[in-house]
Amino acid sequence: MVKKIFLSIGFLLSLQSFAQQGTASPYSFYGLGDKKFQGTNEYKMMGGTSVYADSIHLNLNNPAAIGKLKATTLAIGATSKNYNFKSDYSTESTKRLMLDYVAVGFPVAKKVGVVFGLQPYSNVGYKVFSTRTNDKKMKESITAEGNGGVNNAFIGIGYEITPNWYVGVDASYIFGHTTNNTMLQLLDNGSGFSSANTTNEAMRTDYKGYSARFSTQYIGKINKYDWQANATYKPENNLDSDFVSKITNINLLNNTVEKGPITELSQSIKSPQELTLGAGFGKELKWFVSGQFAYTQNSKLTLPQSSPTFASYEDSKRISFGGFYIPKYNSFTSYFDRVVYRAGLRYENTGLVLKNESINDYAVTAGFGFPIGRNFTNINLGLEYGQRGTSKQGLIKENYFNVTVGISLNDFWFKKRRFE
Repeated sequence: MVKKIFLSIGFLLSLQSFAQQGTASPYSFYGLGDKKFQGTNEYKMMGGTSVYADSIHLNLNNPAAIGKLKATTLAIGATSKNYNFKSDYSTESTKRLMLDYVAVGFPVAKKVGVVFGLQPYSNVGYKVFSTRTNDKKMKESITAEGNGGVNNAFIGIGYEITPNWYVGVDASYIFGHTTNNTMLQLLDNGSGFSSANTTNEAMRTDYKGYSARFSTQYIGKINKYDWQANATYKPENNLDSDFVSKITNINLLNNTVEKGPITELSQSIKSPQELTLGAGFGKELKWFVSGQFAYTQNSKLTLPQSSPTFASYEDSKRISFGGFYIPKYNSFTSYFDRVVYRAGLRYENTGLVLKNESINDYAVTAGFGFPIGRNFTNINLGLEYGQRGTSKQGLIKENYFNVTVGISLNDFWFKKRRFE
């Protein structure tokens, strides 16, 4: 038992480059990048709702639910992402593959559960080429490329106050770095001649900081139906950022490199407060449907040094619905009667505003939980189709199709056996 715990911890600590090229979205250029869903794939396939709590699944978005854990659970998830980008001028497609999370949760006492893990908090991964005419009627080409990401190492605890009421808290250490490189070349100086010089600007930002989140969960009955409700609050916190910019001028004719000025800046970036409320009802081990509303005060976000002047933030809202259905969880005659069928949908105003256009995100999800063995272990397969952004104002509309795979390994490590 102890050996399994230390093997799990060692596996988590070995994942040092967790958030590298986990996105291809051009919108990952802004802020900390493309912010990731912080739950497991089971909940992502229910529209991203985090209302439901049971004794064998890790609800990473709701630490109060960890107090309900009765089995030790190791959860691992990964996603294959397929993007299609459309602008007024072109259409392009690309793919990404990334690890979503690794987490371990277990009951440490009759009414107490603990979870810890590692997952990407946000990703940066884009490459954009464009041409423009500047104020002096000169035609320029710009190539911009970004990489890296920010990780979230977390630990949480949930406690059962009564058989119906749970509370929880988790703490996170946020760390990582992003790079943004821009190459500028003069294609036409206004007289039909191009320049043999290019200017490269390499920017790197390192982030670190702490955050906490608090939640409460209530589970009860109304007539013959079960119902659950929860509330989660993350207060505002600050991230420390160290920004470095290096400019290099390259002469393509004689292959000379001239190093320009180096800019260094340290500042504190606000991570805004978040409030999530959700409720749902169903029948135990049969079906459950829920709705959830989340509000994030993104208008208080501090834009990094590299952000353009036409970018800003507004408060964001996310509305999601989802649920699951199990035909017959204890069927001995049909395997597919024991499969968990999940579905959901969501709408999100991301809070990012570009050229006075709010960047919104819509998605529908569906998934299947396939049981394996007799210890409640399951493999979860999910599908997500969505759209983000707009092609108005010269922006990019992003269509994506994601395939997610998650495994939830369950065992009763701390159960006292009568016979060994």
